[in-house]
Amino acid sequence: MLSDLKRILDQISRDKGIDRQLLVDAIEEAVMSAAKKKFGQRRELEARYNDEIGEVELFQFRNVVPVVEDEQTEISLDEALRLDPEVQLGDELGSKMDSVSDLGRIAAQSAKQVIIQKMKDAECNVIYEMYKDRKGEVVNGIVQRFERGNIIVNLGRTDAILPTKEQMPRKSYRQGDRIRALVLDVRQSSRDPQLLLSRTNDEFLTKLFAMEVPEIAEGIVKIMGVSREPGARAKIAVSSSASDVDPVGACVGMKGSRVQNVVQELQGEKIDIVPWSPDPARYVSNALSPAQVSLVVVDEEKKTLVVVVPDDQLSLAIGRQGQNVRLAAALLGWRIDVKSEQKYAKFIEEGFQSLLDVQGMDEKTAEALYDAGFSSAQELGQAEAATVLAEVQSLDENRVARLIAAAQKVETTQEQDEPESAATEDGDK
Repeated sequence: MLSDLKRILDQISRDKGIDRQLLVDAIEEAVMSAAKKKFGQRRELEARYNDEIGEVELFQFRNVVPVVEDEQTEISLDEALRLDPEVQLGDELGSKMDSVSDLGRIAAQSAKQVIIQKMKDAECNVIYEMYKDRKGEVVNGIVQRFERGNIIVNLGRTDAILPTKEQMPRKSYRQGDRIRALVLDVRQSSRDPQLLLSRTNDEFLTKLFAMEVPEIAEGIVKIMGVSREPGARAKIAVSSSASDVDPVGACVGMKGSRVQNVVQELQGEKIDIVPWSPDPARYVSNALSPAQVSLVVVDEEKKTLVVVVPDDQLSLAIGRQGQNVRLAAALLGWRIDVKSEQKYAKFIEEGFQSLLDVQGMDEKTAEALYDAGFSSAQELGQAEAATVLAEVQSLDENRVARLIAAAQKVETTQEQDEPESAATEDGDK
């Protein structure tokens, strides 16, 4: 074994890319661990790798005494003089032990385990150093195996893990399939796969476009925002630093070739590419495409947008199960309230606004009451509970009573304000 040690060290260092000195340290530590188990923990031992002969030499250090009381830490003067004629009482004498090849089966197994673990740790550090600056990059690999829903991907030098939650829905893989994913994280661990991959992260979509669109890679076109529902639909907002470059056209490509390459990689995920704008009203109009927008009311303080669309465009603007407006809101980072022109006309009427002023009232209830003929807080306050219940069956008796009482308070407040206003007008005359 020892005669082959130098060759083994060189081969592992070359094949695995591990620093040779790290392997030497690991072997010395392994031999020390095995020797301590065989010869006792109290012995002062030292293992040294001799590169010239390709062997690990084991030395023990003992105090020179007249009479030995502890064989593990002491040596007699007579025995010490045979090893070193110049030794004196009280000296610490180091002597080589002919024991490395005689450590025993259990001790040798322990040494082997330490070496294997050290090699794993060293290889872990090599992989970490290799990939630590590659977070956010797209890598190619081959599906190796499956573990509890997670996919283990072989990247050549190491394995990576694609967790279930980072996988595209409704997409299955088989062993040996090629797969592309984003490096989400690089961990310094020798137990689990060190590389964490993702195909659902927004950055994955951004990187795919950067790979397909030269103008993005060159910095002429910039992706200003991304929102995704992986596997279903995504929106990206783009801008251009060059007036003669159309950012949307650059991303779409000739006959849609560039965007189709990305769509194909994402298994048919529909992608809307919209022009970015610093003006929230224009930006949201672009983001809700293909729906047409009639009016946008911006509340900068609350970061909310009321978007008014033609009545026949409402379902298109909202999208299936609210997907279109949800993705647009995520893209802008604003709350978006989409209303039809008919509903907005009702919304801005004074009577409808007075209903919204009623404590405990929400917009849906106010709309139901308004449509039922209670067109203001005053009319609601004067109504009988039974009448309201008959007209609006979605409300219960207790809530109707509370809303009528609250509406009467709004009515009283308005009546108190009116004489004051009238007096001011008389005074002006």
